Amino acid sequence: MQTNADQTMQNEAGTGTPSGSNPPHAQGASEGGLSEEMRAEIEAAMEEMAEATHDRPHAIRGPRVVQAGREHRKGHVVSVGPTDIFVEFGPRELGVIERINWREGEALPVVGDEIEVVVLRRDDNEGIFLCTRPGAVQKADWEMLEPGQTVEARVVGTNKGGLELEIAGHRAFMPAGQVSLDHIADLSVLVGEKMACRVQRVDRRGKGNIVLSRREILAEERKVKAAQLRQTLVEGAVVEGTVRKIMPFGAFVDLGGVDGLVHISDLSHDRVGHGEKQVARHVKEGQHVRVQILKLDWENDRISLGIKQLESDPFAQAASEITEGAVVTGKVTKILEFGCFVEVAPGVEGLVHISELDWKRVNKVEDVVRQDEVISVKVLRIDQGGRKIALSLKATKEPPAREGAPARGGRGRGERDTRTPEEIRKETPALRRLREKFQQGGGLKGGLG
Repeated sequence: MQTNADQTMQNEAGTGTPSGSNPPHAQGASEGGLSEEMRAEIEAAMEEMAEATHDRPHAIRGPRVVQAGREHRKGHVVSVGPTDIFVEFGPRELGVIERINWREGEALPVVGDEIEVVVLRRDDNEGIFLCTRPGAVQKADWEMLEPGQTVEARVVGTNKGGLELEIAGHRAFMPAGQVSLDHIADLSVLVGEKMACRVQRVDRRGKGNIVLSRREILAEERKVKAAQLRQTLVEGAVVEGTVRKIMPFGAFVDLGGVDGLVHISDLSHDRVGHGEKQVARHVKEGQHVRVQILKLDWENDRISLGIKQLESDPFAQAASEITEGAVVTGKVTKILEFGCFVEVAPGVEGLVHISELDWKRVNKVEDVVRQDEVISVKVLRIDQGGRKIALSLKATKEPPAREGAPARGGRGRGERDTRTPEEIRKETPALRRLREKFQQGGGLKGGLG
């Protein structure tokens, strides 16, 4: 039969609690698979010691579960106070855990819930077990450090491969890839900060070699937040987020646990070209933005977001104020081979084709207009669906007179005849000669008139 003293020894070994007479490697020996003969001798010795001293230390009943050097137990919540939560493991066996182990806004357990806790030690004065939450940040102790523990460490410096940290009076190392879920260009900004880390490796030889990671903790927190967001996010909602990464086709925005994509077509009302530089003209990594949820596809883990949907469309507003045929003033914003763009309203541009620059033939656009020049143009067409405005500069100028053009009353080749019927039928020498010619040839019988 296993004695309470034996259980206490195992608890101390599992939790990493140093014993006054045991060497640091006692834990490894207790877990290393002793022979049945040696185990029986140890149990007999402990029973004799307990009977002689009549001192039987308390321990939690039930099977031991040791993870990362800590004793894990399940119990039922019996009280939720303003600062502490009490858990019952069995008859007259209580544990206490501080409420600060639950983050702000996180749901607390209620009376009757079964929860899992990590037993730190027993307070003999109060007769109660002091516990913490699995995964909670623990006070680092060099003798108690084990892979898998979550501890708090302070960043003291950087090197080529990552961060240098201090934990339990020893130096530790965190690879750059384990610092965050995203790439951090300048790790020096973290110097002096305290952060929760997961112990990856502990080598107690010499000065010791401790390897830490924060990436796993951030990933776990992100999963919890993502599960909460699944219950709250709806299509059409407006939320805030942080631009996490810029891609050639858009920008990924972190909504606090899940990422959504703002495609270049939903980034701005203006045309956004393909490429990271084009996207970076509108948003920057780390920038806080307001976005609208356009589509939720939880099965494929895709969230479509939009930024332009929350902004007024300058083109639609300008199109409602500008009418076709109107003459407006604007600034030349861009000169191309086929024409120039003119800003006729804030954020609204129209195109003056090279054929609409002047009445004469134009070989180069620069021969007629200059960059940033303010000119008057006539609105030819407004295409709201295509978001296009056709403008004309020559329509605001008087057409030049043709060289050798006939006087009013006559007409040149290709010109419209503006004479009245009376002027056309009026007897003239030219008309008489034309009549005589046709009469002689028999082309016109009966004459004219």
